[in-house]
Amino acid sequence: MSRGMHGTTMMIDPGLPTGAFTDVIDSHGRLVDLVKFGWGTALVTKDIDRKAAVLREAGIDFYFGGTLFEHAVWTDQLADYLALVERTGATHIEVSNGTIPLDQRSKADYVRRMSSHRPVLSEVGYKDADRSALLTPADWVEALREDLDAGAVMVITEARESGRSGIANSDGQMRADVLGAVLDALDPAIVMFEAPTKDLQVELIRTVGPHVNLGNIATHDVVGVETLRRGLRGDTLLSLTTGVAAARSLTHSK
Repeated sequence: MSRGMHGTTMMIDPGLPTGAFTDVIDSHGRLVDLVKFGWGTALVTKDIDRKAAVLREAGIDFYFGGTLFEHAVWTDQLADYLALVERTGATHIEVSNGTIPLDQRSKADYVRRMSSHRPVLSEVGYKDADRSALLTPADWVEALREDLDAGAVMVITEARESGRSGIANSDGQMRADVLGAVLDALDPAIVMFEAPTKDLQVELIRTVGPHVNLGNIATHDVVGVETLRRGLRGDTLLSLTTGVAAARSLTHSK
């Protein structure tokens, strides 16, 4: 899924004007692997078809936020949702249960159903920080595995646009116990970590490496994230370049 040597970068569009959105893709599209039209913005975006065309022309995959899927399930409009996916040429479907009362097993069933339409990205974690805090590391791993077994091509750990829910605490700090359990149990290549804040981005790059899959990257942070991945920003310069220097030293000593 990644367009470069590094992991997937998923950019979230919060409803940018079409011109501004086009400018972002023209300028930084080579650094973007996936675009998510945030929550239900697609239904109130006048030029959603034009935005979709811009992404198709750029060869960038895109999908609609999980909240729109949940809205379709909750209001019994799944057929209309799938029609939108077909009309715009969305490349993926996100399945989640972050807001509506949909249990994990039922969510996994939707993963199976939606997989017949598009590759599914399945999200674990709740929008409400208190609900997410009740999920143990074992709960996270079990849910992620169940979604993968149901056919998801990638699983996503919730953090919202604020970075203060899901895999992050209400103070914005990463839940180290959950992150450790996920990395112990799953190949990070099939996990996308929502990381809308620089603190979360830095921690994940330092912990997992520059190849980590990062989601909910704001349009104005795309370049910044790429510099973090490459060790071109003070936050990751030493942690990423130390390994490079060591490798060069070993090579030169042979």
